[in-house]
Amino acid sequence: MSTFSDILTGEEEDLVKIFYSFRAQKNPDDNKNNLATAAKKLKLKPAQVILALGFNGNIRNLDEIYTALGFTSLEELTKERNEIYINDIYQYISLDNILTLYSTVKNENETLQVMQYLLKNRLENIESKIEATVNSLIIEKYKAEMKAIYADKIADIDFAEERLNNAESGFRALLNEACIITESRLIPAGDIFFRETILPEEKRKLLSKNLIPVELVESRLEEQNISQQEKQMLNEFLELNRKNNTDGTAN
Repeated sequence: MSTFSDILTGEEEDLVKIFYSFRAQKNPDDNKNNLATAAKKLKLKPAQVILALGFNGNIRNLDEIYTALGFTSLEELTKERNEIYINDIYQYISLDNILTLYSTVKNENETLQVMQYLLKNRLENIESKIEATVNSLIIEKYKAEMKAIYADKIADIDFAEERLNNAESGFRALLNEACIITESRLIPAGDIFFRETILPEEKRKLLSKNLIPVELVESRLEEQNISQQEKQMLNEFLELNRKNNTDGTAN
């Protein structure tokens, strides 16, 4: 039995072996039935087969495979792949499938660029689903997916900048995304810390991870446009920091 990963990463000869028993039929409807039959035999869902096969660059030279599965062209397979990636929210495509996809795509520049182009629409759909349902399982999977997006370098600096500059920062705060971006080394913590779009609570999390030197906190407090809420939070941090240092000296 072949797994999602086997189809996603297989070389041309591997894919031929996996799908060898399925041949293109004269009746296109029979070919469409082949997809469901192949998925069942592989103990996968049709959407999983489409996503894995569609993101495997080796399929472009194997028209006998995708036509046997009911696709009239590579473009049709690609379109279906994109729709599944953008719209499926952990229903037919599992979180593990998505994480496997990211860990594979990160090493393939051409496919990575496609993924980066599609990513924004996928995340918008996930966030809309969370807003509509407040489903805790989806939230936890979303957090894990976002961590992988940064860890596997699917996210580039333009993506991170857009997320940080978004005035609607609820999801960014939910993810602790400012810290994730800093830890991924895309944007320095000090740069993020001085931004007006970053909530005081997000800055508190940066401070709690010791990502911001005391000197930067003091410099931030000197700025004129700082909000009262942020000013209070930073002063509390400095007071606690001084107390901890004093206690340490006393011991």
